[in-house]
Amino acid sequence: MSPPSTYLYGAHVHANGIRQHYLRYGGSDGVRSGRDAVVLIPGITSPAVTWGFVAERFGRQFDTYVLDVRGRGLSEAGEGLDYSLDAQAADLIAFTQALGLARYAYVGHSMGGRIAIRAASREPGGLSRIVAADPPVSGPGRRPYPAQLPWYVDSIRQARRGITLDEMRVYCPTWTEEQLRLRAQWLHTCDERAIVTSFEAFQTDDVHADLPKITVPVLLMTAERGDVVRDADVQEIRGLTRDFATVRVAGAGHMIPWDNLDGFMAGLAGFLGADLA
Repeated sequence: MSPPSTYLYGAHVHANGIRQHYLRYGGSDGVRSGRDAVVLIPGITSPAVTWGFVAERFGRQFDTYVLDVRGRGLSEAGEGLDYSLDAQAADLIAFTQALGLARYAYVGHSMGGRIAIRAASREPGGLSRIVAADPPVSGPGRRPYPAQLPWYVDSIRQARRGITLDEMRVYCPTWTEEQLRLRAQWLHTCDERAIVTSFEAFQTDDVHADLPKITVPVLLMTAERGDVVRDADVQEIRGLTRDFATVRVAGAGHMIPWDNLDGFMAGLAGFLGADLA
């Protein structure tokens, strides 16, 4: 029998001048445990709802919040909205302040890892540690991010028209039917301009310059398969970070929890101080 769901509710908060949507899992049990809250920051085309299967596991141990990054899911989007990394980092800091979180950890995947790094470099009050899971290490003078923008844009345009399960499988051939259906349902909520801006910023924003400013412990999680973070990148980041740990998840590509959820959770357990099995 499956354990009971840890999902509590979805809600909106006005923070950093915009409407930010989030999903909450775990709640009071996590608070009573005395552990820090966890804020999950998804990647470039991952609305919060697509991280529900991950948040369910976090919710067993932590008061957990999954954020819709601006321009995704149910958070604010619009032609005049600033989709820069700086704006996303400011959103994250304002989000935790608006909710009154006393102590919390960031867990960011891909673009979410870069947002967590930039936000942590500003030393927000209450932040205890951060996890950056397979963050793009591209930037000025560095090798480009090993994905192509049309992969994102073409799938979003299809989703806006209505995309079938088989059409979505072309983009994500290893995903389960449940994962594909959820992505097909929610991908249309990703603002194309937000995605293009974020993708182009992978090449222009220098998150390596943020790393020496971070004073809390950092866990860099990398995927065994894929080419986003190489061994040489791990060593460089180690040299730039004050309190550094790293873990490599076997059998996983860039979308780590989709490929190996148990490995993803096991890799975080010691760092976050809880059994996430």
